[in-house]
Amino acid sequence: MRTASWSIVVLSLCLCVWTPPCPAQIPADWIDPATGHRVIRLSKDPGTSSFYFHQSSYTDKGDKLIVSTRDGFAAIDLTTLGTAPPKIELIVQGKGGSPIVGKKTRQLFYYKGGTIYATHIDTKVTREIAKLPNGYTGASGLAINADETLLASTGRDPEAKSKAVPEDSAGKDDLIPPVKGPRGKMTPGGKSLALFTVNIQTGETKPIHYATDWLNHTQFSPTDPQQILFCHEGTWDLVNRVWTIRADGTGLKLMHQRTMKNEIAGHEFFSHDGKMVWYDLQTPRSTQFWLAGVDIKTGSRIRYRLERSQWSVHYNQSHDGTLFSGDGGGPNSVANRAPKGADQPLDAPGNGQWIYLFTPKNNWKTLKAGDTEVKVGAFAAEKLVDLAKHDYKTEPNATFTPDDKWLVFRSNMHGPTHVYAVEIKKK
Repeated sequence: MRTASWSIVVLSLCLCVWTPPCPAQIPADWIDPATGHRVIRLSKDPGTSSFYFHQSSYTDKGDKLIVSTRDGFAAIDLTTLGTAPPKIELIVQGKGGSPIVGKKTRQLFYYKGGTIYATHIDTKVTREIAKLPNGYTGASGLAINADETLLASTGRDPEAKSKAVPEDSAGKDDLIPPVKGPRGKMTPGGKSLALFTVNIQTGETKPIHYATDWLNHTQFSPTDPQQILFCHEGTWDLVNRVWTIRADGTGLKLMHQRTMKNEIAGHEFFSHDGKMVWYDLQTPRSTQFWLAGVDIKTGSRIRYRLERSQWSVHYNQSHDGTLFSGDGGGPNSVANRAPKGADQPLDAPGNGQWIYLFTPKNNWKTLKAGDTEVKVGAFAAEKLVDLAKHDYKTEPNATFTPDDKWLVFRSNMHGPTHVYAVEIKKK
């Protein structure tokens, strides 16, 4: 009996330790004491998460935000954001992958069990878009084009190995050191890949680019229906990462050419007007930190200098183009490591765990990067949310609401993952 009683006590203690905070214990609306900015919890249930930083998640009117929940996908009403408690409604029952919102047609596109589906956000009517061809197992990062006629993604293609152009995919570079085997996470599952498009009306699937390494982060231009941005995944200083291509497979172009050993560029995204591609740049890794941009048509280049503590896992830009955001970095981030990639973190820590707002300053200078002139600016940085208690194994992925008044992000700063919004302007 004593053994049984002791087991019950131990079990009770374990349950006390592992019981997650209930919603009543997690603040719903507060002023961040470290920054003075208002923060609102948008989600009701634990395990709710906003989308990846470049995945469209808002309707064109800005009235709805789509999020992932443990039960499926849900819509959050943003029309009363800041004036009334958020309303959240489940629109898709059951898990799906690679969600993205067609903001004009108000449809959510997602991947489930070898098939791409679309669900109307308001009516909840669901239709099948396409069954993917054999071998295209695991669509990665669905993208939707500007006129919402095409989707794009990457998938494993058994024919890619024979059709890929040697050295074309990763971009051979004299500044990339030779290595034996795959360069970082280059060959998931040992399969070769294809970048493909899907006609939303007919379901026709067309491969447009083959590779024997990992293609990822597929994005369509917000304004040009035929312009695609994608990356070659892997260890960043071992690949040429940032590329564009046309939807018919022509015009493959490297968007950033390194000028020094261990230079890295990545986590690329389009400006909302579709004119620029922005990306994290380090010259070299863990030394000088920039948010860099290149004009797609002219090739002209911009860099904004960042302090080490301001480096962020992901950046984003406001819809009007006047502001940028950053979601900070945790103790294991590249900003908290020595340039040579030492295992031990810096002393004192170099990372900053904040949601940042960056305002460009008009103090342009010029530098030479190889043979290219680069316009260099600076940021005025403001801290919006203290993420000292956030576990950066979950990336915050901050995005601007369509009215540019709030930044939406996901965080586990109170235990379970929830979706939050911080008001950019202080009252």
